[in-house]
Amino acid sequence: MIEEGTIGVPDWARIIRACLTGSQPRHAEAQWLIPGQRHPVDAAQRRLLPRDPVPAAVLMPLIERGEPTMLFTQRAPQMRHHAGQISFPGGRIESADEGPAAAALREAREEIGLDERFVSVIGYLPDHLVVSGFRVTPVVGLLEPGFSLSLDTQEVQDTFEVPVSYLFDARNHHRTRRRSAFTGEEAEFWDIPFGGRNIWGATAGMLLTLYWLCVAPREHT
Repeated sequence: MIEEGTIGVPDWARIIRACLTGSQPRHAEAQWLIPGQRHPVDAAQRRLLPRDPVPAAVLMPLIERGEPTMLFTQRAPQMRHHAGQISFPGGRIESADEGPAAAALREAREEIGLDERFVSVIGYLPDHLVVSGFRVTPVVGLLEPGFSLSLDTQEVQDTFEVPVSYLFDARNHHRTRRRSAFTGEEAEFWDIPFGGRNIWGATAGMLLTLYWLCVAPREHT
């Protein structure tokens, strides 16, 4: 059973906070995930992965509105990797960063001008391996309304919000097959289309990890 907030809308912030509070970054190789898969990387997959993926972090910003939303970026078309794709703000963890949360908040400030005073980090998802050779720690944060954004147009073309109720509706999760840039072979991916945009790849995979971890078990209780 899903707990409801105001006007029959599930209290996603409360549900996710209850699920992730106290969680810590999980960097152990045995817990690494490939985006869109529910189970850790197996031995056969590991042989295809970079030996030493670069540590990175993204911020998954959950905005505490009457109907909670998630904030996304659309990458600039001139970017070398994943040009034009939908993503979360983030990037590699630099030596000066104190950890994944610090890196994710710094990248959000640099990419979209988000003031970290509006963000409360509530927890972490397991590390995800992405085709560009990064090992990404998703940092889930509650974002207080009232923030303003200033985009670095060299990296970000646009930002937009999607209701969490839409993202967490399994009817909007679509399996598809594409040729993987990672292996060169056809692989299964997840798509979450919304308003003429398509959330897929690592971003959709991280959303589904959050859904499977915090929401799906409660739908059957």
